[in-house]
Amino acid sequence: MSRTVSAFAVEEERRVLGLKPVLAPEHGRYGDHPQQTYDLWPAGGGGPAQDAPLVVLLHGGYWRYDRTHLTPFAAYLAQQGLTTVLPGFRRSGGAGGYPQTFDDIARIADTLPAGRPYVLAGHCSGGHLALWAAARGLLPPGSPWYTTELPTAVLALAPLTDLRATVRDGLSDGAALQLLGGPEAARERLPLVDPVTLLRAHGTTGVPTVLLHGAADEEVPLGQFADYAAVHRDLDVVVLPGTGHYTLIEPGAPAARTVAGLLHRMAGDFRTEPQVR
Repeated sequence: MSRTVSAFAVEEERRVLGLKPVLAPEHGRYGDHPQQTYDLWPAGGGGPAQDAPLVVLLHGGYWRYDRTHLTPFAAYLAQQGLTTVLPGFRRSGGAGGYPQTFDDIARIADTLPAGRPYVLAGHCSGGHLALWAAARGLLPPGSPWYTTELPTAVLALAPLTDLRATVRDGLSDGAALQLLGGPEAARERLPLVDPVTLLRAHGTTGVPTVLLHGAADEEVPLGQFADYAAVHRDLDVVVLPGTGHYTLIEPGAPAARTVAGLLHRMAGDFRTEPQVR
């Protein structure tokens, strides 16, 4: 489906995605595949990272692209006092798609917090994956992804919440169908990996969840946010007026400051809470 995109949205995307990548001070692995790696920014660039709120941040890119574009934002969150882990995972169009992408997200959630309370955050398709990770307790108990060990909290930034609508609208040249393996496979697989479908019979994941989006988002149809909120009975929704899709992850922008503040609030009472700059 073709869409008309405003000059505002075009400039915002160019500005934010054109930022120079930031190299993380620490790197690690959570699996043997070359894409099962992560970058880590300790809070404040160093110091007592165990005392800082922990954020595991899932990147967007319609399940196809790597995490490079989100490194400036991850570094920014660390400057705001949040120890930030930015993992890679197997992606559509390569080694990923169904089920590998979901295998990796489950492994990330089960491994990288290392027993600490944490906020699982994600932007766009990363928001979809974060919401799905929070809904793993709603899966059939026989599913390899089923678990009762769920994220402490979830912050979904302009997320894709409804894969059926994403397929219907043909977003990003059929990205959801690519993720699911085509139209035939999608019918069988979608109920297991679609956040809004998993929620319909339950009304909640049991995980404190905030959905934040810009009122001027032209990348993800606003109906996705409203439809998810209509199903999730204890969801907290935050809408930023005059804000687009990408400004949420633009270091130093007012929207990014709001994100950092929400992450501190959601992480709970830690020993210190630096002022968001």
